[in-house]
Parts: sequence; structure tokens; C-alpha cells
Amino acid sequence: MNPHPLRLGALLAALVLAAGGGWWGRAEASIHTYGRESFREVGNAFLLSGGSEGIVADGVDLAAPASSFIKFVNVTFWRNAESAESHAKMAHSTGLVQAILFEAADRDNIGGSAYGGQRSICCTPDLAKLEGCKQGEVIRRPSSDDPAWPVVVDTHFSANHLSVKLDDEEVHITKTGMYNLFFISCDPKLRGLAMSGKTIWRNPGGYLPGRMAPLMRFYVFMSLAYLLVMVVWFSNYIRFWRDILPIQNWITLVIALGLFEMTLWYFEYLNFNSSGVRPVGITTWVVTVGAIRKTISRLLILSISMGYGVVRPTLGGLTSKVLLLGLTYFLASELLDISENVGTINDISGKAKLFLVLPDAFLDAFLILWIFTSLSRTLEKLQARRSSVKLDIYRKFTNALAVSVIASVVWIGYEVYFKATDPFSERWQSAWIITAFWDVLAFVLLIVICYLWAPSQSSQRYAYSGETVDDDDDEAQSLTKGSDGDVGMVKIDKDRNAGVSSAFSLEDDEAEEDKRE
Repeated sequence: MNPHPLRLGALLAALVLAAGGGWWGRAEASIHTYGRESFREVGNAFLLSGGSEGIVADGVDLAAPASSFIKFVNVTFWRNAESAESHAKMAHSTGLVQAILFEAADRDNIGGSAYGGQRSICCTPDLAKLEGCKQGEVIRRPSSDDPAWPVVVDTHFSANHLSVKLDDEEVHITKTGMYNLFFISCDPKLRGLAMSGKTIWRNPGGYLPGRMAPLMRFYVFMSLAYLLVMVVWFSNYIRFWRDILPIQNWITLVIALGLFEMTLWYFEYLNFNSSGVRPVGITTWVVTVGAIRKTISRLLILSISMGYGVVRPTLGGLTSKVLLLGLTYFLASELLDISENVGTINDISGKAKLFLVLPDAFLDAFLILWIFTSLSRTLEKLQARRSSVKLDIYRKFTNALAVSVIASVVWIGYEVYFKATDPFSERWQSAWIITAFWDVLAFVLLIVICYLWAPSQSSQRYAYSGETVDDDDDEAQSLTKGSDGDVGMVKIDKDRNAGVSSAFSLEDDEAEEDKRE
């Protein structure tokens, strides 16, 4: 259980160097790849989304090499044979496809509405008279901040060719914002249009999307925090290894998994930032470790609430039910996290399907109900046994859980409000806090558990003793000063009866506890 000091030191050094590295304080972008993706019909247009990301501007020096840009690379449009054969071999322009790049604040500058009717993306005869737009093209009005925006890149099919390549073009980003890219065709003959190629979205620090960039820094700090807790916990774990309780072994596992998960997330983001892509295998592995950590953490809290190792030696007949709940929660959490993270490179907040969110939410609610029901029974048993020290620990634990549940409910309400009032992700620079809160809350609750069940020479005083009244716990403590000036703990034991412990068996007590549960 003891991590090698050199490995811990190397990991700590790597994380510190990462925290102070050149990427600090920057936002990033990514590479979007399209593999013969089909356009869909929206109103009077055929449309394909090319991506949406938050990008930080280069600066005012336009003569300097662009480090914040969106670049089109080998973007090719494909039409079906029927559409191509409807044109002559010598025709010049036989179909128009337009790439529209705009900042979220300028979204109303795309499209228009004639006489207050349904909004249209493409220019119609009525809109041509009202707006002065060109029929058959996307309606675009100049931005009030920069007349050159939104940017429109035209690509024309020639003759009866099946494909046409968009010129490799680089658009320099001079304003920080949430940028959206759409490929649009207003030609009804281009039904069935598809596209291949890629676009590179980049900013000074690399390829990581702007909304995700702060999370990479956050995972560095979380890794350092978990590493610090691990060092402190393991030092006491090794020092008092003879008095370790079973529940403390599970706490050790949760700490190790937390450090492993936070470190994996950082390196996954680091790889994304340097390569611009998210390999499915790597992201799936990171998500799986996270799902295991969350599952074991919840089962740990449930086991503590049931009094495992304190008022009962085992979970008895409840073990299979707890394990079944854990397996179910792991599968639900794994599927939800995979849907939200694997392959995700856009900066739009994750919108997991409802049938994946509901099982996870239901299981969390069921776990909370079971935890507090078990806590109530455990507190009653400790009161009946007059176990004052154990009772004090469990009351503190109950208060910490209550605060965490209240904080969770409040934060869920804020998260719903945040997403409902920001449908276009314009507050992308602060959206990382939504994700980070849950990791911080889990870490704080783990710290509370580590504090209450910290390894010490008196750990066995809190263990299950098989007695109806835990005499070891029903003792008063007073602080006295020794002759050498050191403060020591003096235990004032109440009546001790050596025959009490032999009068009760673990088996009988466990069976009785199972019946009560």
C-alpha cells in the first residue's frame, strides 16, 4: 500500500511543472473531421454544422503570425449522380455551397423574415425585395462590430462534376467569443449533399476547446490536492497499520482512485490539446476509472451509514443488495459519462439523452434515501448502547452529508438556470465551473471522512466490539499537563467488566443486526 517515494515525487514535480507551464491562462481549440457527412433540410436550406467553440482573440497586431484561427483543410462537397447529370458538361456554376462563420452574438445577422413570418435562412423573392439579399444565397447582414463578419466562403460546383473542393482558407480570429460554423446550400437541386474534410480551430495554446481549457488547469490542482491527501493518509496508515479498520482500507482505495482519475483527466486533456483529437479508447478508459471511483465512493458512504465495522462486523444479508446497487450505478454512470465525453470536441454544453440521465439521477436519489435511513438506525443503536464517542463521529458525519445534499440540490437548480439562460453557450468561459463543482464536492466529503476515520493508535476504539454497550467508547477524556509540559490524553475509564465481551458472540449480534435492517 506504500507508494514509492520517488514515484510520488516525480508525479508531484510533473504536476507542478504543468501548472506553471506555457499553456497557463490560455484557451485552446481543436480539429473537426468530417467523413462524408450528410446535410439535413432546415426550412428552405440544406445545412450541416461544422462545429462550435469558444476562441480567444490573437490581439491587435494583425501583422503578427495568426495563432487564433479557423482553417479549412481539404473540405470537399459531394452531390449525388442525379443532381450532377441534370447539368450540362460545359456549364460554369451548377450549384452553390456556402460556409458561414459567425460569432454567437451575431447570430441574428444570419437569415431573415418576410412580413413577420417564419424565419428563413436563404433569400427568397420576397426577402430579396425587403432585405436586398441575393436570391438563392444565405441572408447575411454585417456585424456592428466588424463589417467583415459574419464570414461567408462560397464554393461553386462546375459542369456535371460530382464533387468540388473548398479552397484551403484560414480565417483570423480578432475577437474573443463563441464561434459557430455552418455549411449551407440554398439550391433545391443539391438535395442529398454530403461533405468530407476537416477544419482546424486553434488558439495560442493549442487545440483544446475554450470551454475545456480551464478544466485542464483545474485537474492539475485536483491532482495535487489528492496527492497531498494520499501522502498524509498513507503516512498515518503505515504508522498505525496494526490498528487499521476495514473501512479505512476502502477509504485508501477511494483516495488512490481519485488521484488516478484526476491525473488521467489532465493527461487526456493534455493529449487533446497537443493533437486536436480525442481517441475513443483513451477517453473511454478515463471515464471508466471515474465511474469506478464514483461507485466505490457511494458504496463507502452507504456502508459507513449502515455502521459497517462500528455497530456490525459485516453487512450480512445486505451485501448482495449493496453490490447489486453498485453494479447498476456503475453501468448507469459509465453510459452517461461516455455519451457526454467520448468523441466530444465541440464547446456546446453536453446534452446527454434523457434516457441516460434519468437512471443515474434515480439511482442517486435512491442512494441518498437509503443512506439517511441507515444513518438514522445507526444513530439509534449508538444512543441505545451509550457509545458517546462513536455517536459524536456519526453526528458529524450526518451533518456533513446533509450539507452536501443541500449544496447538491442548490447547485442542480443553478445548473438548470445556467443552461436555460445560455442556450448559445455565450458564457462558455465560466461553464467549466459546472463540471468542477461536483469534483470539489466529492473531494471535500472525502476529506471529512478521512478526518473522522483517520488512522490512529486508538482506531480500534471505534470498531465493532460485539458488546451491547461499548464500554471503550463510553469513556471520558480529559486534558492534563504532564510534568514535562507536554499535553497528554488521560482516559478515565468507567466500570470495566472483563466477562461482558465473552457473554456475547459476533454471530448472534450480526444475525440480530440483519434482522433489524
